[in-house]
Amino acid sequence: MKFSENWLRQHVQTDASRDGLAATLTAIGLEVEDTTVLGEGLDGIVVARIVACEKHPEADRLQVCSVDAGTGAPLQIVCGAPNARAGLVAPLAMVGARVGELTISAAKLRGVESNGMLCSAKELGLDSDASGLLELPEDAPVGTALADYLGLPDATFELKLTPNRADCFGIRGIAFDVAAACGSTVTPYEIAPVAATCDARLDVALDAGADAPRYLGRVIEGVDAGVRTPVWMAERLRRSGIRPLSFLVDVTQYVMLELGQPMHAFDRDLLQGPVGVRHARAGETLTLLDEREVTLDAQFLVITDADRAVALAGVMGGHDTRVTDATRNVFLESAHFAPAAIIGRARRFGLHTDASHRFERGVDPQLPAQAIELATRLILDHAGGAPGPVVAAELPEHLPQPQPIHLRRQRLARVLGLSIDDAEVARILGALGLAVVETADGWTVTPPPRRFDLAIEEDLIEEVARIHGYDRVPTTLPGGATRLCAPGEGRLADADLRRHLVARDWLEAINYAFVDAGLLQSWQLEAGAVPLANPLSAELGVMRTSLLPGLVDALARNTARQQPRVRLFELGRSYHAAAAGESPLETPRLAAVAIGPARTEQWGAPARDVDFHDLKGDLGSLALLARADLEFRPSQAAFGHPGRSADVYRDGTRIGWIGELHPALLRRLDLDHRVMAFEIELEPLRARALPRSGALTRFPSVRRDLALLVAEDMPWGTLEAAIREAAGPLLADLRLFDRYQGKGVETGFKSLATGLILQDNSRTLTDRDVDDVVARVTTALAPHGARIRS
Repeated sequence: MKFSENWLRQHVQTDASRDGLAATLTAIGLEVEDTTVLGEGLDGIVVARIVACEKHPEADRLQVCSVDAGTGAPLQIVCGAPNARAGLVAPLAMVGARVGELTISAAKLRGVESNGMLCSAKELGLDSDASGLLELPEDAPVGTALADYLGLPDATFELKLTPNRADCFGIRGIAFDVAAACGSTVTPYEIAPVAATCDARLDVALDAGADAPRYLGRVIEGVDAGVRTPVWMAERLRRSGIRPLSFLVDVTQYVMLELGQPMHAFDRDLLQGPVGVRHARAGETLTLLDEREVTLDAQFLVITDADRAVALAGVMGGHDTRVTDATRNVFLESAHFAPAAIIGRARRFGLHTDASHRFERGVDPQLPAQAIELATRLILDHAGGAPGPVVAAELPEHLPQPQPIHLRRQRLARVLGLSIDDAEVARILGALGLAVVETADGWTVTPPPRRFDLAIEEDLIEEVARIHGYDRVPTTLPGGATRLCAPGEGRLADADLRRHLVARDWLEAINYAFVDAGLLQSWQLEAGAVPLANPLSAELGVMRTSLLPGLVDALARNTARQQPRVRLFELGRSYHAAAAGESPLETPRLAAVAIGPARTEQWGAPARDVDFHDLKGDLGSLALLARADLEFRPSQAAFGHPGRSADVYRDGTRIGWIGELHPALLRRLDLDHRVMAFEIELEPLRARALPRSGALTRFPSVRRDLALLVAEDMPWGTLEAAIREAAGPLLADLRLFDRYQGKGVETGFKSLATGLILQDNSRTLTDRDVDDVVARVTTALAPHGARIRS
């Protein structure tokens, strides 16, 4: 929220200095992000009129102007502004005045004398517009000091408002907080109803239920829409960050800034009537004020004219019914929309409007009537016209009603740790515009409709604390004994996993938990995605169901910046929709992606790209931290390469995926290189079996090597399980040390060389013992099509 200091001071009387006012606003929770001083050092700058202009004899882009500055004889000024012309009223810096770092003096420009300088708004520090001279109204009094005419000096404050303080999106709302903090009162602000002088009207109907419970409209006939916006209004808009456009539009913007109520003006002659509010129909289209055409669905509210959508309710008006300088009859609208009906709607089209920003956070339902009366008065005072009656439609049962809140004196003192006088508590709450009734143990407080954020006792305690001063709340250390709990060794900590991966040449990445729904669809991971009601942008519309899409997106940004070798990992959570009424399921996960050479560039080994086994080794090293055995089975994941990916299991339970991304997915993501990745659930991996010491055996081990001939598609994990079960307790270790295909091995088969390490802790094994184990193993492998290679 950006606004003029002078404008605020008209609504609340305070002796606080500019710096003091900024500090007060920040102290009470309305953080001042920026303060810009306007109009200081404008001594010698006056309002002047260009009487005549002639082309400079020695320069094509310069003009020699005769300027009336109210001093008698016209002054000769050489000017290069493109909009300099006879009759223009603009600021003039007299000889001796300072403009920025420049002191104006009489000089010759290309041989022609110049006795002053006509100025732009940027040169005077009033605006960023440097395209030409600052054009003033034709009736501006020539010779008057510019500072007096524009109400300067002034300053603009820019507030960083928290979402709960929607009432401070209007000057009046801020004024209440300032009055409470400065011990002052808000200036009375009466908006007298404007009596109708004609019968012109448009009927209004509500068909959106609780989403749009109040809508007011008024027709004003015979308006001179081409009239220039008054200087005082244009300056207040400009200092609030809004560039004046046209009188009727500026009036609605002014009312919004002063009261906090968004409005819209339609060209009455372009409406057929009646006007209504309803939910949009699927596939319905609308051309907005910025001339973009949008396709709507039932989640949007629209303003209708004879059932034709003419505006996107709470967001932006329509192009076909907009007001222009040719408008003669105006239809003003002012409405109340439920925040839930507006939240996120503008962002779906990449929009962010002042109206949607306010309606999403909540607007006082009593403001529409005040706003339409204020706008009517401003239009009549400056553009004339004959107003018709205000036509209102409302659904009282759906309008929010303030509920009394009981504030206990003892609870206030206990939470804040200090005692505040009853009179001061009542003053603070009353100055904030709350209705206060004292009770035996405290106060019954009824907040005004604009304070959507006040609902429970703690909200009132916070109001008292921030106005009384957070710096006056005593600081105390907590008492009691402190218990130190060391983490158990049976569980891997996130820090251990991070340190281990960093030591193995991985870099940690942190991505948003929100992703584009289209990105999840590309990965075929959209099932169970949780949509956001109020996304930051259209590209961040759903919660991620997997860490890999965001991590690969980060990898792509790195490769696009000429990084040939990228190795990223992330510890985060994935989110899946749960049963109706329950919170989404959050699953801690670990994911990693790699592209490019397996090792950094060096001379000691030939270069090769990272492959499945490199990642399998890194994942296996993590499993060793947890003393876990992982099993890998062929994967059917749609995003994985059909022959180079696997599902990861621990103790028979699937915990993740590892492999190469599918080439079709890489094409959709516009990646030119193979990408290796894995993603696993953290909880099954974290459990760690603690090592146990045992006595060293005095008896030797025996090794027996077997060359097994098996089908090419037979997984080693299946054979390993069969061997371990058949060998029994004598098997101390099992090693797979060779895999061979080629001469001597028939097509479709492979040779796996295994080493069986056999040992008994009570005796030395005999040849018969070893032969019995080998026989049992051979028999157990037969059902799997394995035989001893001769």
